[in-house]
Amino acid sequence: MENIQIFEAELRLMELIWDNAPIRSTALVQLAGEKLGWKKSTVFTVVKKLADRKILRNENAVITPLVSREQVCLSESRSLINRLFEGSSRLFLTNFLSKEEFTAEEAEELKALIDRHTKPE
Repeated sequence: MENIQIFEAELRLMELIWDNAPIRSTALVQLAGEKLGWKKSTVFTVVKKLADRKILRNENAVITPLVSREQVCLSESRSLINRLFEGSSRLFLTNFLSKEEFTAEEAEELKALIDRHTKPE
């Protein structure tokens, strides 16, 4: 999987884009002003940076995401696991699960998920 790096401010703008895509640039400027307090120049600067990295497309003043939330979440999760847990999903899960409490239903969902992703021996 390709590493998709999106910085915090970019992610905030992408959330607006994902929720409203495709969106005209004028509507995005207005929305970002209302929701994020951003000026037009800030919106266009961030849009250009994201377009340059092929995260979104700005064509005929219509902005369309080229990557999904899920792709960004997976990439960010993998990056976190690589950085903090030596690339080990097992170490990440061990650390995460040791600090959380789950309902019986949540625990069953997690067990089923692990079973679906367990490699046969």
